[in-house]
Amino acid sequence: MRPKEALSRVELLKDVPDDALDELVQRATTMKMQPGRVIVEQGNTDSGLALILEGTAEVSVNGVTRASLGEGDYFGEMSLLDGAPRSATVTAGPEGAKTLAISPLTFTEVLDAYPGVARSLLVHLVGRIRSLESTLGS
Repeated sequence: MRPKEALSRVELLKDVPDDALDELVQRATTMKMQPGRVIVEQGNTDSGLALILEGTAEVSVNGVTRASLGEGDYFGEMSLLDGAPRSATVTAGPEGAKTLAISPLTFTEVLDAYPGVARSLLVHLVGRIRSLESTLGS
């Protein structure tokens, strides 16, 4: 999957203008991870958003597998926004994974240059909170 196409499908970035997406792609880093390699580790203080361009990955919390990720899926949005330690470990799947990584510095600079992006983020985050509240209320 091409980086810009993949970014445009990220719910968090769905209302971001094309020129802002171009800026993110230009400043992002592409990494190829071997099968079984830890991409991010729960509790680490590194931060940033990663998007899977090829391959798969497994998400685990406290050693328990929680989800499988594939092309177009992303992780790290919470650490991207708040800088808190990673809430999960993500490990490259059996065929490895190619990711596009966006640093908090890059994201902040693009956010400052395109203030409308902040509204999209707020709408997305409020939607996640409402979904969580609904799940917890059940």
